Amino acid sequence: MTKKYGRRGKPALSDVNLTIPSGRVIGLVGPNGAGKSTLLHLACGLIEPTSGSLTVLGSRPAANASHLARVGFVAQNTPVYGAFTVAEHLKLGAKMNPAWDPPLAERRIGQVGLNPAQKAGQLSGGQRAQLALTIAAAKRPELLIFDEPAAALDPLARKGFLQNLTEFVLELGASAVLSSHLLGDIEQVCDYLIVLCDSRVQVAGDTRDLLARHARLVAPRGEFDRLPAGIEVISVEHSGAHSSAVVRTDSEPEALHCQAEPVTLEELVLGYMTRAAAVSVARTEAAVRGAQR
Repeated sequence: MTKKYGRRGKPALSDVNLTIPSGRVIGLVGPNGAGKSTLLHLACGLIEPTSGSLTVLGSRPAANASHLARVGFVAQNTPVYGAFTVAEHLKLGAKMNPAWDPPLAERRIGQVGLNPAQKAGQLSGGQRAQLALTIAAAKRPELLIFDEPAAALDPLARKGFLQNLTEFVLELGASAVLSSHLLGDIEQVCDYLIVLCDSRVQVAGDTRDLLARHARLVAPRGEFDRLPAGIEVISVEHSGAHSSAVVRTDSEPEALHCQAEPVTLEELVLGYMTRAAAVSVARTEAAVRGAQR
């Protein structure tokens, strides 16, 4: 699947071939401009791919009203209607969603301390995020999609939002996709990881499996040129006479003939982001050289 904006624009997504498992909390990470929001907007049916196809819950995204009700979406700015009260938001949600769950909505509003008579425009950022999350979950969707909803929240509000997100997923038995550039959020609530950089999926899989299949190696400079077959170097950093590398391998780290350490989630993600950035720079330089000929 590919998505371009404009006839000659750079693809926002290039040749994405991805299957997302059900029943999981999926973390979508990558730098700004990587294509995360584009992918989520495609999944919600807000935009359509330029080429290729996309299936969500067995159907084309937003194929009909019934399909729309199966997906809950919280956008980056957690949009709510500033002139509407909290109670009016719940009434609107009930009117627009046939599977609306009034007890769930009212219970959650009470748990997070929202005043039903207060207008949304008077709420704090954390309160607006909680209201948007409650509306999305009270639809009782099968899939919840979050596009960096906690990015602008303070640490305490973000912690509360993520805790409620996890509780909703468990209560509804739903799947969830959380886009964030805050790796701590991803590590806290997600059990499946997608790294998206330079409009392409760099790696995807069960978080524990990915961590088990990667390692950080430390060795004298030049040693990584002679690694055994089956070891893929993702990124390398040099410090004095030694180098450290994030590698992907099917071997046990102890079987490698150099110092091997478990890789952290941050090291894994930054390794793939570093490699993607280097490939992008090389591609740009090659294009410039070609244009100068």
